[in-house]
Amino acid sequence: MPPTGSVPARRPLGTVTRGTTSPNRLRRMDRWIAHTHGAALRRSDEPPVAVDLGYGAAPWTAVELLLRLRRVRGDAEVAGLEIDPERVAAAKPYERSGLTFGRGGFEIPLPRPPLLIRAANVLRQYAEDDVPAAWERLCGRLAPGGLLVEGTCDEIGRRHVWVALGPEGPRTVTFAARLGSLTRPSDLAERLPKALIHRNVPGEAVHAFLRDFDRAWAAAAPYAPYGARQRWVRAAHALGTAWPLVDGPRRWRHGEVTIGWSALAPRPSGPSGA
Repeated sequence: MPPTGSVPARRPLGTVTRGTTSPNRLRRMDRWIAHTHGAALRRSDEPPVAVDLGYGAAPWTAVELLLRLRRVRGDAEVAGLEIDPERVAAAKPYERSGLTFGRGGFEIPLPRPPLLIRAANVLRQYAEDDVPAAWERLCGRLAPGGLLVEGTCDEIGRRHVWVALGPEGPRTVTFAARLGSLTRPSDLAERLPKALIHRNVPGEAVHAFLRDFDRAWAAAAPYAPYGARQRWVRAAHALGTAWPLVDGPRRWRHGEVTIGWSALAPRPSGPSGA
């Protein structure tokens, strides 16, 4: 892939993030991407391009994304994009074949549309009303069959929630955790992406979902002696009788649950993202 600097320079779209990052912070998200999007990566007629948007003050997440995608597609390429030029300069020594770093934001200034954009902990600092436009712009930069994964996680990657979107818009929401870190599934509420975090209130679907997940978790307490994983799987089984989960035990055993976006989409008359 040509270096990102080969595209005419323009002012990046977006706001500089805090830059917090650490090794393996996005491992759970990457693992899910490789499973869910692996077939599309393998079908690509040319080396698939992925973007790590807003990778932060250190390049670790972009380096790791390349390694994980190359287990699925050996010639995958990753472009790390940051608005802050100092972060780009600091990452340049880590460039290698298939891995580049450049200055950019929501405009995704690459010569070839990416098959994947990962935007982790980027929109958290924006207003809720800003999210639809950001999603639309990023999805508009995807190659045919591409995927945008946008969400939030804690500082060491124990708890994640992310939305997966295609060119047509949001598809699913995934809740993922190191299960030993949870007392109940609703502990993940603090990591809801910006589109949902202000909607965790009575009357909104995401609030009802987390309430029901907690109830299913409580009912699965007899499985606790067999470990948190078995308890999570049993709770997910029960939850799936009332909510449209789109995955199954194979993913649940990884501490994940994925549900269709339409089931959790905010009510138009709900609270604003103030």
